[in-house]
Amino acid sequence: MGSNSSRIGDLPKNEYLKKLSGTESISENDPFWNQLLSFSFPAPTSSTELKLLEEATVSVCRSLVVNNPRTGNLGALIKVFLSRTKELKLSAECQNHIFIWQTHNALFIICCLLKVFICEMSEEELQLHFTYEEKSPGSYSSDAEDLLEELLCCLMQLITDIPLLDITYEISVEAVSTMVVFLSCQLFHKEVLRQSISHKYLMRGRCLPYTSKLVKTLLYNFIRQEKPPPPGAHVLPQQSDGGGLLYGLASGVATGLWTVFTLGGVGSKAAATPELSSPLANQSLLLLLVLANLTDAADTPNPYRQAIMSFKNTQDSSPFPSSIPHAFQINFNSLYTALCEQQTSDQATLLLYTLLHQNSNVRTYMLARTDVENLVLPILEILYHVEERNSHHVYMALIILLILTEDDGFNRSIHEVILKNITWYSERVLTEISLGSLLILVVIRTIQYNMTRTRDKYLHTNCLAALANMSAQFRSLHQYAAQRIISLFSLLSKKHNKVLEQATQSLRGSLSSNDVPLPDYAQDLNVIEEVIRMMLEIINSCLTNSLHHNPNLVYALLYKRDLFEQFRTHPSFQDIMQNIDLVITFFSSRLLQAGAELSVERVLEIIKQGAVALPKDRLKKFPELKFKYVEEEQPEEFFIPYVWSLVYNSAVGLYWNPQDIQLFTMDSD
Repeated sequence: MGSNSSRIGDLPKNEYLKKLSGTESISENDPFWNQLLSFSFPAPTSSTELKLLEEATVSVCRSLVVNNPRTGNLGALIKVFLSRTKELKLSAECQNHIFIWQTHNALFIICCLLKVFICEMSEEELQLHFTYEEKSPGSYSSDAEDLLEELLCCLMQLITDIPLLDITYEISVEAVSTMVVFLSCQLFHKEVLRQSISHKYLMRGRCLPYTSKLVKTLLYNFIRQEKPPPPGAHVLPQQSDGGGLLYGLASGVATGLWTVFTLGGVGSKAAATPELSSPLANQSLLLLLVLANLTDAADTPNPYRQAIMSFKNTQDSSPFPSSIPHAFQINFNSLYTALCEQQTSDQATLLLYTLLHQNSNVRTYMLARTDVENLVLPILEILYHVEERNSHHVYMALIILLILTEDDGFNRSIHEVILKNITWYSERVLTEISLGSLLILVVIRTIQYNMTRTRDKYLHTNCLAALANMSAQFRSLHQYAAQRIISLFSLLSKKHNKVLEQATQSLRGSLSSNDVPLPDYAQDLNVIEEVIRMMLEIINSCLTNSLHHNPNLVYALLYKRDLFEQFRTHPSFQDIMQNIDLVITFFSSRLLQAGAELSVERVLEIIKQGAVALPKDRLKKFPELKFKYVEEEQPEEFFIPYVWSLVYNSAVGLYWNPQDIQLFTMDSD
C-alpha cells in the first residue's frame, strides 16, 4: 500500500494486513509489529465511515479466522500489546507520544478483529483462537487460555490506572470500546445470555478485584465529560515544514498500514463535529450499563451491580458493613450535577433510574437536595416531547417520577419551588408556576397522548400512580393544572359513555344474530372504569387532605360539576363520590347565597372562606393512596435488549451490520 495510498478500498490488499492474516507465523519479536503499528488516520466519526471501514477490513479479518489456528498471529498481536501496556503508565508520565500511539494502534486492530471474530463464531471457538500458538498446524498451549483473561485484566488496568491526558485519551476510549466488544456476543443471540465465558472471566478470578475501581472510574468518566483533545494533540508537534516527526516515522520508516490515511476521501478537511461532546464519557456509560445488567451466575451475583448498589458519598464517613463487597465512595454532588445535565440521552436516564432504584444512598441524597428542579425538569421535558422519544426512554423517565413521588417530602417540596417562563411548554404561556403543578400538567398530557396514540395500559397505570402518590400533598395548584385534572376526567367520562353505548348496541345486535363474533366491550369498559375510579380517588385525596390549599381545584370542580352527576349512583363509584358530591353541594350552596354574576376573584374568595368553614369530619376518610414501583420478574428480559440497543445506536467508533443482530429487530437500512 505504501504512504501514497489513501483509498479505503486498498485495505484488503495492504501488504501488512495480508501478512498478519496470512499463513505465515509472525514472532512477537519480529520488527513487523513496529511497521504494522505505525499508522495514523482520523478516527471514524460517523456510522457511514465505520461501515466503510468494516466492509474494507472484514475480508482480512475472515482470512485471519481461517489461518490463525496454524499461525497463532492473533495471540502474538495480543502479546505485543500486553508487553507494551506494562510501560504505558511510564510512557504517559514521560510524554512518550510514539509509544502510546503505537500501543493504541495495536488495541485498535485487536478491537476490529475481535468484533468480527465474535460475530463469526461461538464463544468456545473464540476462546480456542486465544490458545493457538506458533507451532504445528492447529496445536495450542494448555495454559494459553489465560491470554483472554490477561487481556481483559489488562484493559481494566488501562481504564483505571492510566492517567487521562491528551496523549492517552484515545487509548482510554479504545480500551472501554474493546471491553464493550468483548461482551457483544449478546447481540448475536435472540435469548438473554445467562452463561457466558466473558461473564465468567469478569465475575471471577483475576478480574474480580478490579470491580469497584472499574465502576468508580467509569462513573467519574461520565461525571467529568472530558472532551477529546484537538486533532493532532496526541501526536508530536508539527515541524515548520508541515511534515512533522510522526508523519516522517510513519511514512519514511514504516510505509505501513493506513499511513497518514484519510477516511472516505476527507483529506485535510476538518471532520464534522460529532454530536457527543465526550466520547470517553459516552463509551464509559454504555460499558457501565452493560456490566450492571449482566445476569447473575448460578453461584455468583453480578459484582458490578453490587458495586453500583452500594457505593456511598465521599462525605459519608460511616464504615461500610463487612457484608457489602466491592464498596467505594464517589462525590455525590458531582454525580448529581452530571445526571441533571445529561438527561437528553437514553443512557443517562437509564443510569439515573438504575441509581434511584438500586442504590438507597443515592436515592436518599437526591431526595434531600434543595435544587430538585434541576433533576425533575429534564425528566419532564423528556415526557413533554413524547412524540420525539422512543418508548423505552419515556418509560424510564416515568418510572423515575414514580420512584421520586414515593417520598412525601418530595411531594411537598415540589409545590414550594416556583418556576418562571418554561419555554419548552408550548400549549400555554406559563410565566409562573410551581414545579408540582408543572409535573401534574406534563403527566396528564402524557396520559392524554397515550389515550389517543399508543394506548399502553402500563403507561396509564404508572402515570396515574405518580399522580396518586402526590395527591395528598397537592398545594396551591395552578389554575391551569386544576383545569387539566378536570379536563382529563371529562375526556375519560366521554370515552366511558362511548364504550358503554357501543356495548349496548353490540348486545342488541347479538340478539338478532348469533353468528357474528362480538368485540370485547366488557373488557374495554372495565379498563376505562378502573382509570375513572383512579382519577376520582386522586381528586378525593386532594379534597380530603388539602382542600383549603387548593381553591383552583374546587373552582374547576364546580365549573364542571355536571360531569360528575352520572357517577353519583354508579355502583363502582358511589363510595368515592360521597366526598366529591359533598364538596360540590357545599360550595354550590355558598355561591348561590352570594348571588348571581360573580367575578372569578369573588368566587375564589368565597371558596377560600368556605374551605375554612367546611367541617373536616364531614369528609369520609379513605386509605392513603400510595403506589410503589416494583420491578417486573426477570427484568433482564427488558433491560438487556434495551442496553444493547443503546450500545448499537450510541457507541462511538463501533459498527455492527444490522443483518447480524439477533437480540432485537433492526431496520433494514
